[in-house]
Amino acid sequence: MNLELEFLGTADARRVPVYGCRCRACERARNDPRYVRRPCSALIRAEGYQMMLDAGRTDLCETFAPGTIQSVLVTHYHMDHVMGLFHLRWGAGHTLPVHGPDDPDGCDDLYKHPGILQFQPPLAPFVPTDIGPFTVTPLPLNHSKPTLGYGIEYRGIRLAYLTDTVGLPDPTTAWLQQSPLALMVLDCSVPPKPNPPRNHNDLNLALALVEQIRPEKTLLTHLGHQLDDYLMSAPELPDGVEVAFDGRVVELRR
Repeated sequence: MNLELEFLGTADARRVPVYGCRCRACERARNDPRYVRRPCSALIRAEGYQMMLDAGRTDLCETFAPGTIQSVLVTHYHMDHVMGLFHLRWGAGHTLPVHGPDDPDGCDDLYKHPGILQFQPPLAPFVPTDIGPFTVTPLPLNHSKPTLGYGIEYRGIRLAYLTDTVGLPDPTTAWLQQSPLALMVLDCSVPPKPNPPRNHNDLNLALALVEQIRPEKTLLTHLGHQLDDYLMSAPELPDGVEVAFDGRVVELRR
């Protein structure tokens, strides 16, 4: 049995191209749609079940037919990760379970007016939960709002989805080191900095985490245009580390 992860979006909150920016990366994205980055999110599927990781894209109603997404797993309630839910909630004919961290504030009025969204009890850190065919383990991250990454297991395949974060809390690192990871999807928003940014990994910190956790493969996501521009002239990334792009599908085999 196989598991697939599809990147629906790989950008930071600014997206790529950035409005009005004329850097090399933004100009490249304007001229070649392969380099466009939309709000950071992904889709994971197995056995006909599709679970969305974050819902920042605003075209969800046009892109996914009713009933084709069985659940949504939210990392946190910043607008660029849940914008798509604001329109989706006014749908009809079915309900959509939404799982996420313990954040009483949520985002704007999503809790007050959920529509077809069924917000589930908050996920508890390090407590595995079965969602469809997947076993999901919430992993605390370092961010300005309550945020969870997720360890996802399916028939012996183990991956981690870790955005938004700057570094990792020690207990999360320890959990990730317990068993081999086939894939780690990791926040890496900006080029190398003298000091780590406040809310997101720079490239130095991301690569240090890769060295510490040693997954079989790492895909960097939540990229900003400055990092794209930097990578156009930078040396190649280490073996096993790649940059994710919108639309990429990764198939993991048992």
